[in-house]
Amino acid sequence: MKYGASLILILSTATWCSAASEPRDKHIRESAAVLDEIMNAKDKGVPEDLLEKAQCVGIIPNLKRAGFIVGAKYGKGVVTCRVNGGWSAPEIVRIEGGSIGLQIGAGETDVLFIVMNERGMNKLMKDKFTLGGDASVMAGPVGRSAQAETDAMMHADILAYSRSRGVFAGISLEGATLRPDNDDNRALYGDNVTAQEILHGRVRPPAGAERLYAELNRYPSKNTARNQ
Repeated sequence: MKYGASLILILSTATWCSAASEPRDKHIRESAAVLDEIMNAKDKGVPEDLLEKAQCVGIIPNLKRAGFIVGAKYGKGVVTCRVNGGWSAPEIVRIEGGSIGLQIGAGETDVLFIVMNERGMNKLMKDKFTLGGDASVMAGPVGRSAQAETDAMMHADILAYSRSRGVFAGISLEGATLRPDNDDNRALYGDNVTAQEILHGRVRPPAGAERLYAELNRYPSKNTARNQ
């Protein structure tokens, strides 16, 4: 009986540990899949030149509308930034609050945001910042041939998009807050890791990020992201 009880405890512990680590890997895998699907939306996707100019890219899969309504935690995904000709390890982030729910409708929604300059990237290093307050954010242009060089977009720190029920559009994230998910980041990279270390490329990326990098590397940097 003691042996049986011990075996059950070991199996239960192993199952719990697997379940505890699975969501973190899931966010990275789902983010890669979302980016692939959005960028393969033919003429209705994100202008490719924006990704080529991006300083950082954030993907939040499967946001829930109920979270928007009550202003509670409603989405989790990843952010990665350009470093040394490649991309940093993915940082797990949470997005909360704001008025986004009135713009994207019901059901699950995928959000993609593109950080266009170093000023926007520096905001990601904070413990928490408000989109539209601490960093300027606006709806990004849609369509491969869309004109992305308007004055407003050249001065926006962050451009944002959503996809809900097959409909893809630029959205505003005004008032939403973005912060690191410290628990998930510690579990992935170690107890003392910081957002600066992750996004500046000082942390070894997990093996599960390979597909995400494969998608991002389709859009090599044009080295035109501007510091503002």
